[in-house]
Amino acid sequence: MFYLIRHGRTDYRERNTKIYQGFGVNLSPLSEEGIRQIQKTARDPRLKGTTIILSSPYTRALQTAAILSKELQADIAVETDLHEWLANTDYIYEDDEKAERAYLEYTVNKGVYPAERTLNWENAQHIRKRVLAVLQKYSRYEKVAVACHGMMIQAVTGGKLPENGEIQEFEL
Repeated sequence: MFYLIRHGRTDYRERNTKIYQGFGVNLSPLSEEGIRQIQKTARDPRLKGTTIILSSPYTRALQTAAILSKELQADIAVETDLHEWLANTDYIYEDDEKAERAYLEYTVNKGVYPAERTLNWENAQHIRKRVLAVLQKYSRYEKVAVACHGMMIQAVTGGKLPENGEIQEFEL
């Protein structure tokens, strides 16, 4: 069983300053509230006996995984394909305005490219495919916690966008 956990609330106060420009925004840590959210999540009885914790490489997910690891006494494995949704599939950083437009297109179209158009943002089918490939590698484990991102969870489960710290159960 996989327990997909959306990272806690992120502290973006330094967004677009210092090293937090461009892709550096993914270095932003959890906020104090986000830390509390994940401390609460770590006590959820469904997570007891977690065998391994998988994490996105982004700081907010890694910090989430570290908090879970401390409480659950489970090792962490970082998987780069558990990264957040891409506003540009050419791995070119889009400025905030372009990224917001891409996100709006994604949400309006429910993660599916409009008919006869291929856009540059990552569609839900691609997210699901890359994430399922990672989860398949860990299918031998009895209970896997996955510290990751909301859009990723939504694409994999087909459900709603989860709240920060929310757990979605998932089976392959």
